[in-house]
Amino acid sequence: MTEGGLILQTTDVVKRFGGLTAVDKMSFAMEEGKIYSIIGPNGAGKTTFFNTLSGLYKPDEGAIYFKGKRIDRLAPEKITALHMARTFQNIRLFGGMTVVENIMVGAYTRLRQNAVQAVFRTKSYRVEEGSAEKRAVELMEYVGLKDIGNELAGSLPYGAQRRVEIARALASEPWLLLLDEPTAGMNPAETADAIALFRRLRDDLGITILLIEHDMRVVMTISERITVMDYGEKIAEGEANEIAANPRVIEAYLGRGAAGVGAAQIAANSTSAGGER
Repeated sequence: MTEGGLILQTTDVVKRFGGLTAVDKMSFAMEEGKIYSIIGPNGAGKTTFFNTLSGLYKPDEGAIYFKGKRIDRLAPEKITALHMARTFQNIRLFGGMTVVENIMVGAYTRLRQNAVQAVFRTKSYRVEEGSAEKRAVELMEYVGLKDIGNELAGSLPYGAQRRVEIARALASEPWLLLLDEPTAGMNPAETADAIALFRRLRDDLGITILLIEHDMRVVMTISERITVMDYGEKIAEGEANEIAANPRVIEAYLGRGAAGVGAAQIAANSTSAGGER
């Protein structure tokens, strides 16, 4: 993908659960070839919004467009086939499968062989499977993991599992990559490596990236544009310096009367934050 033009756009997206409005009139747009972040306190609706983008939830109102195509009524696998991939806040690897096998799962939308060819292991199937396995090893190494392809994914440290999940998403050949809490559970060195990886994905592969991230140091370091949600609504949008000084953002994180508190305190507050609705 090359930079230029909108890759993702939403218009007044609403998602309700009974009487609770988790996402409320969310309008959002992303340009190709950049790194964006969505932030907000716990319960702000960030992951719910991600789930509407990736097809896990169908919005009750509004529309979602990916590369100009409306996708808000498509199944998740159909959206993946259009070159959008995601990771999850709670890692969803197959613990009893090897690292390489987990990464190969991500390529299923790109495989041309059908179920009959797989059952009888035809020559064309074996060739494609071999190609997918080779690519999985390449992606494993690209995300910074080596010589662990035959290890069970469930036996890996948390940070390594995060990298396997990213490699699996890359196997689907995304143009847009949605990363939900990608540095959660990482130590400072692993977090620095992850930031470098995200930049390489953008600069080397031309992948547009949308992050949900609680670690404000990561957000402020890497984001070219930041959107802030609170109680399901977008309350602010802009570059890092604008967001850090925005009174509504400071209030959302630290409460009323906190105006004048800088981004450093927000960052300190955010790194200890927990899960997300």
